[in-house]
Amino acid sequence: MRVRFWGVRGSLPSPQLPSQIKSKISAVVERVTPDDLENAQSRERFLANLPEWLFGTVGGNTSCLEIRTDYNSENVIIMDAGSGIRELGISAEKERIKPNHYHIFFSHFHWDHLMGLPFFGPSYNPSVKIDFYSPKDFLEETLRGQMVPPYFPISLDSMNAEKHFILLQKDNDITIDDMHISFKKMNHPGDSYSYLIYDGVHRLLYATDTELSSADFEKTEENTAFFQNLDVIILDSQYTLGEAIEKYNWGHSAFSLAVDFAANWGIKHLVLFHHDPTYDDRKLFNNLQSARWYKDRIGIKGVEISLAMEGTEIAL
Repeated sequence: MRVRFWGVRGSLPSPQLPSQIKSKISAVVERVTPDDLENAQSRERFLANLPEWLFGTVGGNTSCLEIRTDYNSENVIIMDAGSGIRELGISAEKERIKPNHYHIFFSHFHWDHLMGLPFFGPSYNPSVKIDFYSPKDFLEETLRGQMVPPYFPISLDSMNAEKHFILLQKDNDITIDDMHISFKKMNHPGDSYSYLIYDGVHRLLYATDTELSSADFEKTEENTAFFQNLDVIILDSQYTLGEAIEKYNWGHSAFSLAVDFAANWGIKHLVLFHHDPTYDDRKLFNNLQSARWYKDRIGIKGVEISLAMEGTEIAL
């Protein structure tokens, strides 16, 4: 199983501002010494030693993940159609053997998880098949509703791909290639659903837009089936603890609670996801550092913590 991040932000896209780019360039220049510019090797060494928040970027697109068994399969599983799905489509159309069957699962229908769909290039190809999935009723009506004037100039019918709209049923898993996909309702205004992907060996949970509560830590049969001993959890970690308290019932979690959750359920790898649009790269990497410090401070063992970044891939 391979997971690639195409959009990692929450709420709305947040591209780098010119002032932020200038600030990064200035910070890099301040670090340069004459020895760093001596030859190609010294320049590469200098760049490799820059802080992560300076060299590269977390990304500004909203939620979108690509999941495949391998890159020879015709099937591509997509989690949410935030603005990142545009880049996913552009990349797929450049592949030598282009995938022709996309399976798009929606966690929920807030705009940041839908807004990229009209710009998904493969959806306009009549040789492509797209299956849309959600546990919520009115899936087709919802997708059509964002592609009507005055909100958008072309309709869903303009997408020439073969389209199917599938209502997910409890205790009725979907199987795509060797991957079994089930869902669980999470705590978010208007509801949001997490998706468990199991390939017979590894278990990955995509759990964006959720406000963790005491109920999520309880060792119930349903919780255990979904959360226990996951290999990877991609989890809403939008806030600091102070922000989460201030924004109670907004439907998002603090990164420290995400660490507690991973420890509670014996999860091997926690990926902090759904980043606040007001956070710049430096703030996000500070949050990552704080999450790792918190893990070590309270003695949690066996949990890897990383930051969701556009373009990065997890191989299981």
